[in-house]
Amino acid sequence: MYSTEHYREAFLEFLNAEINVKEPRNLYEPIQYILQIGGKRLRPILTLIAADLFSGDYHKALNAAAAVEVFHNFSLIHDDIMDKAPLRRGKATVHQKWNLNIGILSGDAMLVKAYQLLDSYPAEIFTPLTQLLSRTALQVCEGQQWDMDFETETEVPIDTYLQMIRYKTAVLVGAALQMGAIVVGASRNDQELLYNFGEKIGLAFQLQDDYLDTFGDYTFGKRIGGDIIENKKTILYLKALALANTQQHQALKQYYTTTEDNEIKIASVKALFEATGAAQSVRKEIEKITDEALELLSKLTITEEKHQYLRDFAVGLMGRKV
Repeated sequence: MYSTEHYREAFLEFLNAEINVKEPRNLYEPIQYILQIGGKRLRPILTLIAADLFSGDYHKALNAAAAVEVFHNFSLIHDDIMDKAPLRRGKATVHQKWNLNIGILSGDAMLVKAYQLLDSYPAEIFTPLTQLLSRTALQVCEGQQWDMDFETETEVPIDTYLQMIRYKTAVLVGAALQMGAIVVGASRNDQELLYNFGEKIGLAFQLQDDYLDTFGDYTFGKRIGGDIIENKKTILYLKALALANTQQHQALKQYYTTTEDNEIKIASVKALFEATGAAQSVRKEIEKITDEALELLSKLTITEEKHQYLRDFAVGLMGRKV
């Protein structure tokens, strides 16, 4: 097994060689642009790690890893269009830098390219890879639709919210791991264990993202309290509503009908999240889901050294300040 930085560099070298700008340039330049403006590359790294767990040769999974990353960035282009977002990773979004029609079409081309990247595999590998990618792609779309639906709803059931982030974010983490295992011929049981591990870690990571937006520090890389200012119905808000007394419930609802952008609103809502017990409840939920994910690793038919590698990776991923 290698360091995550080794996998990242190997993946980026492959991606840069695979994704070229050609005519018509207004179709392909936006694709290269979105793929080059950064990101943690978590998903393709996981695909390569999964392949190495069972074969010791991650190179076999480079095409699958690229398919995962291209699909992920396709979804980001379209998400940014739907959200009318001006920035992605600190740079202009594709539809802002070019225009709306180019953003839509380049995104569509990326979806096609994601499937093309799997063409190099023989039929017995290609078929399960494309079936998994298709299932995941549809779930990501369902998750995005739920997310948009929630914007107009005053209250959302917590189970429904968890299903939304599971589909919008976590299933692609699970799929990234399973695709690496498929490529190198891991058993069906090991494939499913890796998928379930990835889905749980992806879910815990997203819940932690919600939590850190309010209770993190400035090293987190985003403005603290941004979700509160935007009145986003995160897990903290939904838990607080469920646990609040009548007075707290009314106060929280009132804050989420205002468009004020000030530190008083942030501090007041944070205080409500803590007073209702929502903050503690979310921390416990993150710990529970993370522990469930780690428990799955013990069942994988890999060496103890590789068990520990994957465990360390997961713990490191979740090791941001909670």
